[in-house]
Amino acid sequence: MKFTDGFWLIREGVHLSYATEVRDVRLQSKRFTAHAAVKKVTRRGDTLNAPLLTVECFSPAEGVIGVRVTHHAGKRRPGPDFALTEAEGGAGEVRREGTVTELTSGPLTLRLDREGPFGLTFHDADGRELTRADAKGTAFATTGDGAHHMLSRLALGVGEQIYGLGERFTPFVKNGQVVDMWQADGGTSSEQAYKNVPFYLSSRGYGVFVNHPGAVSFEVGSESVGQVQFSVEDQTLEYYVVAGPTPKDVLTRYTALTGRPALPPAWSFGLWLTTSFTTSYDEQTVTSFVDGMAERGIPLSVFHFDCFWMREYQWCDFEWDPDVFPDPDGMLARLKAKGLRVSAWINPYIAQKSPLFDEAAALGHLVRRPDGDIWQWDLWQAGMGLVDFTSPAARDWYAGKLKPLLDQGVDCFKTDFGERIPTDVVWHDGADPERMHNYYTHLFNRTVFELLEKERGQGEAVLFARSATAGGQQYPVHWGGDCWSSFEAMAESLRGGLSLSLSGFGFWSHDIGGFEGTPDPAVFKRWLAFGLLSSHSRLHGSSSYRVPWEFGEEAVDVARRFTLLKHRLMPYLYGVAAEAHRTGVPMMRPMVLEFPHDPACRPLDRQYMLGSDVLVAPVFTEDGEVEVYLPEGTWTHLLTGERVTGPAWRTERHGYDSLPLYVREGAVLPLGSDDQRPDGDWLDAPTLLVHPSAAADYAAEVTVPDLLGTPAATFRVRRDGDVLRVTANGTDRSFTVRVAGGASAAGAGEVTVPLT
Repeated sequence: MKFTDGFWLIREGVHLSYATEVRDVRLQSKRFTAHAAVKKVTRRGDTLNAPLLTVECFSPAEGVIGVRVTHHAGKRRPGPDFALTEAEGGAGEVRREGTVTELTSGPLTLRLDREGPFGLTFHDADGRELTRADAKGTAFATTGDGAHHMLSRLALGVGEQIYGLGERFTPFVKNGQVVDMWQADGGTSSEQAYKNVPFYLSSRGYGVFVNHPGAVSFEVGSESVGQVQFSVEDQTLEYYVVAGPTPKDVLTRYTALTGRPALPPAWSFGLWLTTSFTTSYDEQTVTSFVDGMAERGIPLSVFHFDCFWMREYQWCDFEWDPDVFPDPDGMLARLKAKGLRVSAWINPYIAQKSPLFDEAAALGHLVRRPDGDIWQWDLWQAGMGLVDFTSPAARDWYAGKLKPLLDQGVDCFKTDFGERIPTDVVWHDGADPERMHNYYTHLFNRTVFELLEKERGQGEAVLFARSATAGGQQYPVHWGGDCWSSFEAMAESLRGGLSLSLSGFGFWSHDIGGFEGTPDPAVFKRWLAFGLLSSHSRLHGSSSYRVPWEFGEEAVDVARRFTLLKHRLMPYLYGVAAEAHRTGVPMMRPMVLEFPHDPACRPLDRQYMLGSDVLVAPVFTEDGEVEVYLPEGTWTHLLTGERVTGPAWRTERHGYDSLPLYVREGAVLPLGSDDQRPDGDWLDAPTLLVHPSAAADYAAEVTVPDLLGTPAATFRVRRDGDVLRVTANGTDRSFTVRVAGGASAAGAGEVTVPLT
């Protein structure tokens, strides 16, 4: 939201009051509070008839400093609030020297000088300034409609680039954009977003999290080209500066504050196939799809039933449509006998025709308007109401309706929708409707995820969720929403996913082939490779099926090739997944995250690192031409063995069975022997694909996890003259070592491989 009219003027109807000078600073245990006047005070009379801003500075965790600016402290704060893992308190150390007060927390220092104009500066461990709130950087504004806004402006350095702010399909680098935190069902081709996260990451090695679940407006070098401004309609604005020094460090600290991603079960990393949305289907259709995949040698892990598993006009009633699926118990048992997991679509709405509507209304589980009427509309489902997840009883009621499906054999749920949440309502717990608009989906997903954990056990819960906000990363997996079936939509989907990954989300997926429309076979085949080299992989559409043979026999071959490849990569991929769970560093990493000091990597949004060692550049053209950038070092193509020395820009041409897929120099890539399932025995005759550097003292190690993500075995590699020695710890089973482009050897315990 803009308040100024160019550099000099204020917009009509706006009155801005800036923190101008420090009146006092009060030191407390490991924190301090300053009071700032909004005008220069030269005599006692200047303290009358004028606002005073309270600025509290504290550290909830090492390397994180919070700033809370308040105008009128008496405003009622009904919530909701983000649940932050660390309690506000004593991670910082305060010291005062002369007119300067400093709060230091780990590698981060906040400095306030009582002399001169009011300002806050943030410094790293080396004393380098990261950012600052200059004069006019802390303020409140009143607008012509009577609204009261709090705002802060943090400086941008020369060449500084900003990323994140949720899953956004607009340009990857956010500089120059106005980004509003407001959940919307806008697809992937607009500035609207399903997943709004008020956190951004800077190329200078810090992040900023605005602790406000409602509407937050970011002006990223837009209203003022040298600043990021963020504002809320409230009496208080609270934000946290999160230290690095690396972008990975920032994400680790940020997710420690807002919650680490849960580790999805290994089976969820296999291929998902769905009924699609509005297509016609019954058990015969489902069986033909499942058997067709098996007959064509494409291993399938999960089958998903989309909306019309329930009766029309009755979403949700959580009952199988008897006209379409007369024997759901038998059908699910037959799918289970084929080794499949089952997913079912749900949303948080109860249509008026659903038998559950009257039940929920009588129990008080539906959101009401201020006059006491149940909130209803006809968009999406006729007369639908909204489950009030602020009520513990409503949460239990909703979860209770899902449990019979789990007992029946459903393994997980696609938690769709949750964006169009009204603000003209009253919530059970008295929550502020404006703050609840973005936060609602968090309660929805948490309710379902916690049910799955309770019923299936820790480590077995997984969602396929569309909407989220800060903290939503705790309940994976999230997918990119409704995209068109085109190369352009494929690229914008990736852009959104990479933006989300820099917002603290460890796992992400998308609809292979696109959702709306029917993809051209070229689009579908290119999207297959991209989809199966994402953390999670799902074939899903709207009005047409996504079984590969609908797009020709070559599409079948491509689907098979990359599904088998993903299964073989699972010892590596699940290790990366465990790292995401442990540290908050995502599986799918923008190049800037892995190579922050390479300027060429900073704007790249059409390629990514899958973990630290594998570079993926999807092909967005029918003819297979693709540009890819390889950072410094020697890179080896995983499929062809071609070696390329970086840094280098390359234009390559690939058939549908290939794409730029490079392994980083020095990497040890563990490959499983079982290409038929994602959750196999990864220590059964694995192959270690070693890409040694030329260094005489080259050494590396790789850990293969078990199906719970805990270390099962560690392989240590070291150069010893003209050989590589590989030692296994945690397993006495046989393994193979293969040097990229060179020799191989097999054995147990210790294996030696010649390098020449």
